[in-house]
Amino acid sequence: MLVRRLVALYVGLWLYGWSMAVMLRAALGLDPWDVFHQGVARNVPLSFGTVVAITGVAVLLAWIPLRQKPGLGTISNVVVISVAVDVGLNVLPQLDSLPVRIGAMVAAVLLNAVASVLYIGAGMGPGPRDGLMTGLVRRTGRPVWMVRTSLEVSVLAIGWILGGSVGVGTLVYAFGIGPLIHLLIPYVDRHLPGFQDVHGPETLTPTPESTPDAIVARPLSSS
Repeated sequence: MLVRRLVALYVGLWLYGWSMAVMLRAALGLDPWDVFHQGVARNVPLSFGTVVAITGVAVLLAWIPLRQKPGLGTISNVVVISVAVDVGLNVLPQLDSLPVRIGAMVAAVLLNAVASVLYIGAGMGPGPRDGLMTGLVRRTGRPVWMVRTSLEVSVLAIGWILGGSVGVGTLVYAFGIGPLIHLLIPYVDRHLPGFQDVHGPETLTPTPESTPDAIVARPLSSS
């Protein structure tokens, strides 16, 4: 079981990074956290993946007063995704045709859903941004939707001001990722432990970030 979980974790994280790269190449809008990452990357001499990693570390520091404890999946999230997205951007060509870009956008959202299910299913700790959300929910007593929306609106606004891409892809991701993950969960639920303690319709609240920071309203493991 441990080997299976590790494979799911690292395959999921790698595919997540690639899904971000495909979404960037589609150039039709990004999810809120990636709008922020792109906006920052356009104003500093750093790669997109490096900005993702630095943001992840900064968010992890915010865990300290929230008394959140990172797991293997948390630390791996910061490293693997940032490497995978930069590799993807170096390999994938620029896309000019609008139909091709639309197809790439749809493929990116589908790939992101598969990656998220694998990563969360491994049950080895939430990503930095999910941990921030769940930590704030516990400390403030505010509902998940309020905390999540506040975080995402904030990073989206900052990213847009800095030049990040907001468009139809932002909406497609926001409204598509949750239902896709819901459809995919049964395929991994029997083989991976990450979803076994998740019950009820409010447990899946996608945080469209680049980080499999993925998709839970509460931590899927104590770590």
